[in-house]
Amino acid sequence: MKISELKAGTGNVNVEGEIAKLEEARDVVSKFGKKLRVANATLKDDSGEITLSLWGDDIEKVQEGAHVRVENGWVSEFKGAMQLSAGKYGKLTIV
Repeated sequence: MKISELKAGTGNVNVEGEIAKLEEARDVVSKFGKKLRVANATLKDDSGEITLSLWGDDIEKVQEGAHVRVENGWVSEFKGAMQLSAGKYGKLTIV
């Protein structure tokens, strides 16, 4: 699937691309009161780009310029912009 084909609210998304930009990780508190680490990255392919939310151990896996595959990811909308995440049931791998 290409980034340009992604739509907010879609699950079971499989997409590959390059990490164009990686932001610093930050701590957040979930709606259940659990402290989590998250970092945003810009994922791009030849059709476009999207914000990729990296959670927990996935943050340490990637660096700018890395080619990654997200399997069984989900697309949501946050502050008017679409974002992709591997989520709880998805998988992020370096290709």
